[in-house]
Amino acid sequence: MVKKRLVQLFFVILTLFSLWYLNGVLCVKSKHGIDQARALYYQPPNSIDVVMMGSSHIHCDIDTGLLWEEYGITAYDYSAAEQPLWCTYYYLKEICKYQKPKVVVLDLFAPARFKEDYQYLWLDENLQGMRLSMNKLQMLMDSVEPERIPDFFPSFVSYHDRLRDLTSEDLLFPFTAARTLGSFKGFSPYFNQEAQERPELDETASMSVTVKSEDYLMRIMQFAKEQGIELFLIVTPYITTNEDEVIYNRLRSIAEVYELQFNSTNYDYDEIGLDFETDFSDWSHLNYWGARKFTEYLGGELKARYELPDHRGEAGYASWQESAEAVRKEAERREEP
Repeated sequence: MVKKRLVQLFFVILTLFSLWYLNGVLCVKSKHGIDQARALYYQPPNSIDVVMMGSSHIHCDIDTGLLWEEYGITAYDYSAAEQPLWCTYYYLKEICKYQKPKVVVLDLFAPARFKEDYQYLWLDENLQGMRLSMNKLQMLMDSVEPERIPDFFPSFVSYHDRLRDLTSEDLLFPFTAARTLGSFKGFSPYFNQEAQERPELDETASMSVTVKSEDYLMRIMQFAKEQGIELFLIVTPYITTNEDEVIYNRLRSIAEVYELQFNSTNYDYDEIGLDFETDFSDWSHLNYWGARKFTEYLGGELKARYELPDHRGEAGYASWQESAEAVRKEAERREEP
């Protein structure tokens, strides 16, 4: 009887291990949002002071390693491509399960540019990295029309194309995830250069975001207040349009009414020091060199607006230095002839 029980226990453990391993191997890895969400669970508890949230403008434009090296700020880019505010709301609730951020920096590009109540193009990037929980299921229900739920949930519905693309890194991922994701702070720079024409900003009209976006902005504001988190609304530098600016003018008014910090940095190109010939990856994103300029500017803004500790030299924060060094090495490799 004991031997039979041991055999049964062995096969239960083997089955669980196999499921864990196969999920780790086959799961989608992507620095457009999935890795940013997945890596949250490997961060030292209660170590993140500033969480950067919103669209790809966050994880392409804000160098968390530079914020660490220059200011001692422990920041994390917890963002995903074209992230709508309803996903941001549930992301904020998720990170507060594991961290106690002092400041949330919220990028407003997505609600200004995208107006649909259901946005499917990059939804996988917003969904797949988050662990299964009631919070994730609620986000799914608010993000997907009922008839399309099977297209996105459960996550393994998207794994069927992965077999032909597996690499040695995929095969090792279940065993290396803790190390690699623990030192990943979300920053995913572009290294190409694409010259852009500097926009002329003269729009004074105002137009509201969609009802759904404004509803979730209010939810974010209320939740942040309940958690004692300072909310800093920003627009990162990009080639904006008058159509976007009318939305930002409305959002600026909302920020004033609720006494929130707001900064549309498209008015600060010169202060940031951006070169439109060399500092953009495309019309929407800065490249690595532009991101460094913007990050230095943003770090100064954060230090001026909020009381943030300098954790350099303290125990328990080595992963931020590891992150900074990893990005720097990648940049040096890209610059090699």
